[in-house]
Amino acid sequence: MNELLQYLSTLSSLIIGMVFCVHLFLFFVLWLWSRRDLKKIASALFDFTRGLKNQSLLDSTAHLSDQIDAFLSDVNDVLDEADRQADRRALLERMRVLDEKRRYLNSMFFETTYNMGRTMIEAYPLAGVLGTILAIGVALQTSAATQSTATVGIILGRFGDAIWSTAAGLLAAMILMFVNSCLEPAFNRLSENRQHVRETVSRVKRELAFVPSASEEDEE
Repeated sequence: MNELLQYLSTLSSLIIGMVFCVHLFLFFVLWLWSRRDLKKIASALFDFTRGLKNQSLLDSTAHLSDQIDAFLSDVNDVLDEADRQADRRALLERMRVLDEKRRYLNSMFFETTYNMGRTMIEAYPLAGVLGTILAIGVALQTSAATQSTATVGIILGRFGDAIWSTAAGLLAAMILMFVNSCLEPAFNRLSENRQHVRETVSRVKRELAFVPSASEEDEE
């Protein structure tokens, strides 16, 4: 048991470093994931509002979230202006197609994964402290039957592992906190975009449910 604890205390800094690399890669995957979903939402809304009167066409350098907000504003303008019957029929006919592409609105798995990644940043300082305790504890246990002078010598010998373990945990937490602070606004904006799309889709269904289609008007 003592050998196992000694082995873990020696590798604690390396283990923290390896987990840190995996954690950093997770944030990279989440960033790619959020970009993909933003592109899907923007593309679906562009198709949904294509051909509408006064459709918003932003510059290609505009952020995808700004484009999504502009498309949603176009839809709300159609709903607010009752005299735009042609645009209302177009929205109603495209609603079925939009519904088929609503998989990008399923955000539970993304939000759960991001919440886990963000919360586990707090574990790195604790892991560093744990490595420090293990290093000192192993030294004390190994020298329990020796003289006090030898005990101090063994503790000092293990002190390097203890310090590096704590330093690795703090450094990993600081870097990940910085990365998270850069990505969190974009992830929160993605969640807001999804919520706004859900609300807009619900409003379209609610307010255009009884709008007659073009074929029905021709029959009349």
